[in-house]
Amino acid sequence: MDLRQMEVVLAVAEEGGFSAAARRLHVVQSAVSGTVRGLERELGIRLFHRTTHLVALTPAGEAFLPAARATLQAAERARAAVDEMKGELRGEIRVGVMQGLYAGLAGALAGFHEQHPAVVIRLRQAQADDIEHALHDGTLDLAVVALDRTRRRGLTTRLLSVETMVLVTAPAAAGQDPAQPVTLAEVAHLPLVDFPAGWAIRHSVDRAFRSAGLADRTSTFEVNDVLAATDLVRHGLGVCILPESLAARFPDLGVRAFTAHAPTWSVMVARPGGEPPPAIAALLRHIRSHPRDASRA
Repeated sequence: MDLRQMEVVLAVAEEGGFSAAARRLHVVQSAVSGTVRGLERELGIRLFHRTTHLVALTPAGEAFLPAARATLQAAERARAAVDEMKGELRGEIRVGVMQGLYAGLAGALAGFHEQHPAVVIRLRQAQADDIEHALHDGTLDLAVVALDRTRRRGLTTRLLSVETMVLVTAPAAAGQDPAQPVTLAEVAHLPLVDFPAGWAIRHSVDRAFRSAGLADRTSTFEVNDVLAATDLVRHGLGVCILPESLAARFPDLGVRAFTAHAPTWSVMVARPGGEPPPAIAALLRHIRSHPRDASRA
């Protein structure tokens, strides 16, 4: 068994098929299939169920995957240690980011790439729940994300910012006196553009309504895209609760503060525990040196 075999199995499992794994690894599909078959013969057991439309891990494959991933990560750390001694960083870093936080992260990524051009950054945008799971199962190396206390367990985190949320309204509504604060009780009776469960904004809004003793609200729309949400608001179809800096990206919309129980979210950089490899440690330094940029969401 060698590292390349583990890398191929990991690619098939993460991409969900042999063709997709071949594209990721820049090889032909037959090479991927042959590598997997060879490893299965060596182990004496199948790692994947194969049908015409589905490739899925067998129980043996499920058991093999975490150990293979850990072995590849250990090998990468060994290479990184040698590269650091030579005065250069190489490798690949898988970074997760929530929608709305990428714009701020881009500056840190650009500065890092300028100093360490041989390190490949793979960026994955996802909702908070998916990012949390990916950090725990090792498919992401770090993330810029908003997580509550419960979902931080088992992760190493560093706070970048704490931000208050505001109510975003249609442009015409701004003329009603945008300086006048609003209560959550009032918002509970308005047509609300909400986000799906699993989104950090949704977690924060749900928590604020519970703290205010409000069990129900009128969620007229549920969308998984900030631009779609603000477009619905712009056309007078509802209102939306957003972090203040994210709302500021849409200056044509009205913004009202909350009188009490305002939703907040904490933006942080999160990663699995343990000592990070040199390349990841270097990227963390860039992100931490741009806390204002990374939280401009």
